[in-house]
Amino acid sequence: MPLPRQVFIAVIGAGGVGKCFLSQLSGLATKLSQAPGTPHYISLIWLSTSKKAIYHADYKSLGDWESELQNASKPALPLPELCEYLVKAPGKVVLVDNTSSQDVAESYPMFLHKGISIVTPNKKAFSGSYELWTSIFKAASNGSGTGGYVFHESSVGAGLPVISTLKDLVETGDEVHKIEGVFSGTMSFLFNSFQPTSGGGGPFSAEVSNAKDKGYTEPDARDDLNGLDVARKLTILARLAGLQVESPTSFPVQSLIPKELESCSSGDEFLQRLPEFDGQMDQAKQAAESEGKVIRFVGSVDVPNNKVKVGLEKVDKRDPIAGLKGSDNMIAMYTKRYGDNPLIIQGAGAGGEVTAMGVTADVVKVLRLLD
Repeated sequence: MPLPRQVFIAVIGAGGVGKCFLSQLSGLATKLSQAPGTPHYISLIWLSTSKKAIYHADYKSLGDWESELQNASKPALPLPELCEYLVKAPGKVVLVDNTSSQDVAESYPMFLHKGISIVTPNKKAFSGSYELWTSIFKAASNGSGTGGYVFHESSVGAGLPVISTLKDLVETGDEVHKIEGVFSGTMSFLFNSFQPTSGGGGPFSAEVSNAKDKGYTEPDARDDLNGLDVARKLTILARLAGLQVESPTSFPVQSLIPKELESCSSGDEFLQRLPEFDGQMDQAKQAAESEGKVIRFVGSVDVPNNKVKVGLEKVDKRDPIAGLKGSDNMIAMYTKRYGDNPLIIQGAGAGGEVTAMGVTADVVKVLRLLD
């Protein structure tokens, strides 16, 4: 299917994923502009961070965005004004939101209604209130509306094809019975180190500090250990499987933050005090070991019984989940067609390059649909 000849791209967020995406976008633009037959052109017309933005009144393509952004002094426009700016662009526009901003997420229906397509790894739009979820897909052309298109593959499993696979199963009439697995690169790395199937592993607090030092956790490790990141991903998958999950806090989510440390004033204070509670996790580890099992941080969606849960599970050492390496994710989908042998998706579930790849692939999907 041919691509449209010119599409304008607006990008919010130039952090880790944002920078990787902009690099991949540059490669994609070069490839499409040199395509045999009819060349196609992608123009980056907007780039903003939380503090500033670069753009031109005449929609001229941005050149060396890194130096332009460094020297920029213009503040980012409020979202309604950004919407009006993009609506007046001389062609179709795709807005790429590489942030985890709740405010940007809540503005998606406004952009979509105006015909602006959205591509994003932002989980908050699709795991927030059920009302926001429905309003996004009521507006989108690939929902029940007539506005822009919306794709969010990277909101679950970074670049792994989790959402597209689940949508294919549902749309072709398969019955999804259960979705289960390890949905966090951070939690995967942490428990693969804390209790390897071969035995060993250091104290829990030491493994958390190690994961943070290697860049696997959020700047404040509590943002991983509270389980909410996994709960958001499970909310998205449960909704795609047909469950009306109200929010990521509407089902059981086990936090690994000891009650006594919930009031710590900073992530650093939390890490300093965490060794006091290593005994609790050691007990769980030993209990699993005595049964020939290991503990892993698992999420599951039981579709027929309308149940979603996130937390520690004892897993048999021969189970594929137990044998994961590094920060790999593994998602198993049990369906009527696949029977007792689930469809399994496994691979790197975190990292700037793979997350950005999912975003870039979604941009290509939109380009095809816009023609």
